[in-house]
Amino acid sequence: MTRRCRGCAHTALTTLLDLGPVPAADHFPPRDAPVAATESGHPLRMDRCAACGLAQLADDDTVTAEPRGVEPLALRDQAAEAVRRVHGAGLLRGSTVTEFGSPHGGTWLPLLAEHGFTESTGGPADVVLDCFGIMHEPDQRAAFAARAAATAPDGVLLVQYHSLAAIVAQGQWNALRHGHFAYYSLSTLRTLLRAAGMSVVTAWEFDLYGGTVLLAARHGDHTPDATTDSVLVAEAEALSSAAELQHTVDRHVRALRRWLDAGAAHGHRVYAYGAASRAVALLSMAGAHRGLLAGVADASPGKQGRRMPGTDVPIISPTDLLAAEPDVVLLTLPDLLAEVRAALPELEGRWMIDDPAGPRAR
Repeated sequence: MTRRCRGCAHTALTTLLDLGPVPAADHFPPRDAPVAATESGHPLRMDRCAACGLAQLADDDTVTAEPRGVEPLALRDQAAEAVRRVHGAGLLRGSTVTEFGSPHGGTWLPLLAEHGFTESTGGPADVVLDCFGIMHEPDQRAAFAARAAATAPDGVLLVQYHSLAAIVAQGQWNALRHGHFAYYSLSTLRTLLRAAGMSVVTAWEFDLYGGTVLLAARHGDHTPDATTDSVLVAEAEALSSAAELQHTVDRHVRALRRWLDAGAAHGHRVYAYGAASRAVALLSMAGAHRGLLAGVADASPGKQGRRMPGTDVPIISPTDLLAAEPDVVLLTLPDLLAEVRAALPELEGRWMIDDPAGPRAR
């Protein structure tokens, strides 16, 4: 069967990144469940459409079973700043709001309530929100059509996405995961929104996850402001080296394994913090095990008592992490650094940030 682009239905798809068989990114087995030989057997590949430019999950044979995580402070702070910027641009007009949520949790509704908005009980809303939600939709064309239909004729659609350009520029290959069906550039989003009868009017950039973009779109044809032009230029430059993303994988995996081996050789008590989906493929491909990595701490009660997929490494609570008195802690999500430093001051001086070039001290 011929595969078609999830966004425009074109058949001109090429492979941008192929991780081979890896564990499902959202299935954390019980801690004492044996590691099955088939656990790491789920293909994971990113294709890119030559017609619309959409980078997309090629296939997904996994069943979503993700424990709900705890929304990071960095994400909450960024959401508040985003709403302030949208309000400052004069785009928070009307009184009703609809939110297409993300399965990872988090909501902007309380922030909109502070500006007098109430949830729409039916029919199009004046403001429609989608913060990292639409990427979870297998049918991208239908997803954009649904969000356009939910937006009132004079309303605004706000879409926040992790920039494909940032993923490429910073070697964030492990942003690719099961259940994440699309990876966007502003150029591609303009094309997909145009097909749904909408056009981008402005965009804002944030440092979250190494580079996220919030765009505002409205029905009809509108001339975007100068901000969108600067984003488009920067994205085009970064995406010109997209082919290098595949080469980053081996370098990252080898660097992490060397670091873990060195820690074990020196008798260090090595732990990690953040049982995030992006750590699943990395730890599995690096061959992490309890002899190298004693545990991964996470604030989510739903993940504690389980283990990292494809490994025997247990997921523990932050309290257990402190009790273990680690020599070093690998932070799998750099955006958490300020939050974990404040919450766990006892670990100051022991944090290492995961990086494609190898863990680095902070």
